[in-house]
Amino acid sequence: MLQQLVILMAGGAQGGQGGIMQFLPLIAIVVVFYFFMIRPQMKKAKDQKKYIEALKKGDKILTIGGIYGKINEVREDGSMVMEVEDGTKMRISKNAVSMDASNTLNQNP
Repeated sequence: MLQQLVILMAGGAQGGQGGIMQFLPLIAIVVVFYFFMIRPQMKKAKDQKKYIEALKKGDKILTIGGIYGKINEVREDGSMVMEVEDGTKMRISKNAVSMDASNTLNQNP
């Protein structure tokens, strides 16, 4: 009877390790998704937010809609006035700015 008790106790200890080993691939997948998908996306969003907060008069920008222009005025309400090529002024939201367009606009005459 003592041998059966020892065998049963040993079998229970191995079963606990097997449970952890079954979840190891799932944990590895979560870690891979975090480092290759979630973390870079969070870094990109943080950089975009810093860029938008640093916009000032005279910066050349590209909007999400594909419109190139130059900032004439930055307002406190989260909007700005942008001037396009023919002198037309547009009021846009800061969140509509996609990226810096200085290089692109400097190449065109």
